[in-house]
Amino acid sequence: MSDPTVPHIPALELARCLDHGERVQLLDVRAPERVAQARVTFGATLDFRAVPASEMYRLATLEPLRLDPGAPVAVICGHGNSSKQATQFLRQRGFEAYSVAGGMAAWETVYLPRRLSPTPALERVIQIDRVGKGALSYILVSDGDAVVVDPGRHLDVYDALLEESGATAAAVIDTHMHADYLSGARVATARWQVPYFLHPDDARSPYDGVEGRLAYQPLTDGDTVAFGRATLRAVHVPGHTLGSLTLVADESLALTGDFLFVQSVGRPDLGGQRDAWAARLWESLERARSAWPGDLVVLPAHYVGERERRADRSIGARFDVVTATNEAAAIQDPATFRAWVGAHTTAPPDSYRTIKLANLGLATVSEADAEILEFGPNQCAVS
Repeated sequence: MSDPTVPHIPALELARCLDHGERVQLLDVRAPERVAQARVTFGATLDFRAVPASEMYRLATLEPLRLDPGAPVAVICGHGNSSKQATQFLRQRGFEAYSVAGGMAAWETVYLPRRLSPTPALERVIQIDRVGKGALSYILVSDGDAVVVDPGRHLDVYDALLEESGATAAAVIDTHMHADYLSGARVATARWQVPYFLHPDDARSPYDGVEGRLAYQPLTDGDTVAFGRATLRAVHVPGHTLGSLTLVADESLALTGDFLFVQSVGRPDLGGQRDAWAARLWESLERARSAWPGDLVVLPAHYVGERERRADRSIGARFDVVTATNEAAAIQDPATFRAWVGAHTTAPPDSYRTIKLANLGLATVSEADAEILEFGPNQCAVS
């Protein structure tokens, strides 16, 4: 519970301020190693600085913080506890300071919906931006039926958006078996009593081939999912995972999952077979370049930073723009591509194996463990 005696700002309100282009002074008072693991990077108007609370209290003057005393200051920590004391410290020295309620733990549960342009068969296309992870999920609505793609585990967000849209869930799809966050798909299908679609190559562990303990309907290359007046067509694009899918809607939108991002491609090393999967990823890129029209809009499942945003703050780009400006997608030679992947692939987080196994139903994760495992931005792109 937030201490009512300390002025605070909810993490969602902080995100909305930044999303609307308001200047925000944000002071992170955690230890440097925690800041290095994950920090708020959202918004072009973010004015960020970090100093451990213990160091701040020892300062003779606050001038080294370079804070503007004429503008509000949001103070963030891990869970919203030490930020309260830091907020009081700043207020006693004349700053209009607010503690970010729940701290970074709350920040990583913030989802911002963005309504994209409809298509002839889809009256609503909602991109849901989990700002702390750079993760994107989608709700597609046609004649009151909805398909939810790549949902996170915080299902109340999706329930609220479905109700607001006057829509009923008809299906849930994971474009691939996620490694950076715990999918909400299996819980959602039970809650909404709808089918869960997944490529069968992603329904087993990539580490030892053990079949996942999950109920799903196989979705393979060329298969379709019909709802309302709309149809999603599955395109198998292995490389990031063996079962990676792109979902094409109305031949105008491509939900590419972690196959293709605006500024990169999905890393092919998360199953421990980087070179073999990089070759599959190259083949998938070649097929896309030969078959996809330039005006197809790429809507990925992740992003890295502000430079990937469009003017409306959504993440996406025409395919011809992606192939012209995305360094990986512009490479024309398979050997050069494999060398580029090798040169730009860093060690994945240790948590990714556990998350993937949990998503397969092969590991049990408590809510407390989920927060720890998911901590930090996604590292799913070759960077």
